[in-house]
Amino acid sequence: MTAFGGTLDDEGTHRLPVRVCFEDTDFSTNVYHAAYLKFFERGRTEFLRARGIHHADLAARDMAFAVRDMSVSYDKPAKIDDLLEVSTRLEAMSGARFVLEQSITKDGVTLCRTQVTAVLLTMAGKPVRLPAELRALFTSA
Repeated sequence: MTAFGGTLDDEGTHRLPVRVCFEDTDFSTNVYHAAYLKFFERGRTEFLRARGIHHADLAARDMAFAVRDMSVSYDKPAKIDDLLEVSTRLEAMSGARFVLEQSITKDGVTLCRTQVTAVLLTMAGKPVRLPAELRALFTSA
């Protein structure tokens, strides 16, 4: 399945190509550590969109996702003009939260990895259980 922002394979992993631009780098032309977080966010957004989950639709229902916890491992540097791939897959889901495994690779070599726990909140900041229809969309590939 092809989404506007990347592809979703039969196993449920979403892959998003990302080109490193000048704004993503530090003075050495290496990707600045915080830029990886932006790449991961884009990957998560497109992972959701590929499953029919849209932030605007959630907001219209007084809900939003928020990152609760994130651990990041920086393995190798990416450089300006590199073409990277952000992979995102669902690791676990329970109650109001879900866990995603993400990686950024270049030519099949892992450069950066993260595990992200996100929660569903009301716009007032109160956790809310993932509705059945959202749970079903998360597990569809």
